[in-house]
Amino acid sequence: MAFPGTYNFNYYRGDRYEFVIRPKNANGDAFDLTGYNARFKVANQRGEGKTQYEMQAVVDGSADTVTCRILPGAGENLVGGTYVYDVQIDSGATLVYTLLTGSITVTEDVSGADDS
Repeated sequence: MAFPGTYNFNYYRGDRYEFVIRPKNANGDAFDLTGYNARFKVANQRGEGKTQYEMQAVVDGSADTVTCRILPGAGENLVGGTYVYDVQIDSGATLVYTLLTGSITVTEDVSGADDS
């Protein structure tokens, strides 16, 4: 596993957003994700004192993919502005790999869930 890739994207608050990661070994073959768990966390900043939000990350060991989702309910926590995130996989306490990192620019919605 190499240093994590970077993917920056825009998100419209309250919508569903999804992307798929297909990790590769150094030789270009699919990384075997059997037995791995994934985490997709969004935060207001990197380092100490951050506020984190857990998003959905699902490993498909048969396809060797990680599907990451911001679901509408979780997305409502992200007010307009810029956030950072990373996606990690682990197969226990000793094997942790960060696959992807980047920034998310959130645009406030017009027809939000909090409308009356």
